[in-house]
Amino acid sequence: MTDSHIAEFEQDEEYSLNADLIDAILSAVEAGHQGRLIALLEPLHEADIADMLEQISRSERENLLQLWGHEIDAEVLSELEQGIRDEVMRALPDALLAEAVRDLDTDDVVYLVEDLDPPQQKNLLGKLDDADRVAVEQALTYPDHSAGRLMQRETVVAPSHWNVGQIIDYMRAAEDLPEVFYDIIIVDPMMHPVGDVRLGLIMGTAPEVLLAELMTDNFRTIPVDQDIEHVAYAFNQYHMVSAPVVDENGRLVGVITIDDAMEVLEDEVEEDMNRLAGLRDEELSNKVWLTTKKRFPWLAVNLFTAILASLVIAQFAETMEAIIALAVLMPIVASMGGNAGTQTLTVAVRAIATRDLTPANAMRVVRREVLVGLTNGVVFAVIIGIVGFVWFGDAMLGVVLGMAMIGNLLVAGLAGILVPIALDKLGADPALASGAFVTTVTDIVGFFAFLGLAAMLLL
Repeated sequence: MTDSHIAEFEQDEEYSLNADLIDAILSAVEAGHQGRLIALLEPLHEADIADMLEQISRSERENLLQLWGHEIDAEVLSELEQGIRDEVMRALPDALLAEAVRDLDTDDVVYLVEDLDPPQQKNLLGKLDDADRVAVEQALTYPDHSAGRLMQRETVVAPSHWNVGQIIDYMRAAEDLPEVFYDIIIVDPMMHPVGDVRLGLIMGTAPEVLLAELMTDNFRTIPVDQDIEHVAYAFNQYHMVSAPVVDENGRLVGVITIDDAMEVLEDEVEEDMNRLAGLRDEELSNKVWLTTKKRFPWLAVNLFTAILASLVIAQFAETMEAIIALAVLMPIVASMGGNAGTQTLTVAVRAIATRDLTPANAMRVVRREVLVGLTNGVVFAVIIGIVGFVWFGDAMLGVVLGMAMIGNLLVAGLAGILVPIALDKLGADPALASGAFVTTVTDIVGFFAFLGLAAMLLL
């Protein structure tokens, strides 16, 4: 295939895959034309190939991988979402899989093999070079979601008495430098990191300058057992590009780079968004039964909370029978409270995750949310009070509706900030559990305030 033929399938400006390109790839697979398939895939970034594999059907994916054969790029595997990645790796022969991952850094190999079945994991590790196998096996002994699982073992180190010329000569002569690195880690004779020097600084400094004179002031190390969420926070908070990882004795065991840390941050944001909706670890590739099981528990919780709200309504059945307009207007108060609570809740959960909401500023934030809820409540009380009066011709009904709106938006702001703070203090995940509690509070308060005021003032 010529370059001109491939160029017609350029990606859209939004970096999404061209539909015609996907059709051409699938046509090449269906025709069994390996050369054409490889020519179409070669210009694509690994992440784009992974996106394409996730979008096509399982049978199309299997046929594509079989035709791609020994030309498969292991970098593509590390870009796949977990469900598809595990499926692809189980479908590939162990020998082909080992050949594909042999050139990857250890952190990528660990990411690929950690969820494999023990027999396949053992077979794959057995086909790696001895040094790589030992490094991966060591990484797998660290806890899940720890720095030890995230780090790569390949590092570039130098003693502090070396100068710039010596480290440059060393790197030129080395045959096994990491594929991507940003810093030279300076170590003492016991392999304790004592500083680092940016690669760009080395390239712009005279050869006779000592590395000790170039070390950065904000040097930080990461404990090997530290949770990756804290690692990602440190990278984001302190604008780190890479950081050495040390064991319990302070000795260098690896390095974490910014690309891995940012991937963790992205995963944390996605996880928080899913949990706010009562979802956990859901992917588009999940099958119907698995997706149903994941969503069922929190739907059941919501059913229970809805029953609680209905019990409140049942206490005012006679009031609603006497004033039919209440049944028409009642959902407005509850819906506004639920939306206001969700707004506050979303801000609070994200602030807790990024550690912007702390005991030092918690009361100030609570006061702000109360005032925001009160202000919005007053504004919307006026609006909805006028609507109620015009709609049903009853001024007192408009007053009741406005008073209920003020009370519910005030409580929504308070619940939206206090519930996640309380759950975080109790050790529960505020992203997962807060939504059901806040919705329950706003529904119950909204119904009780509106119907209770109506019973007192309209009957």
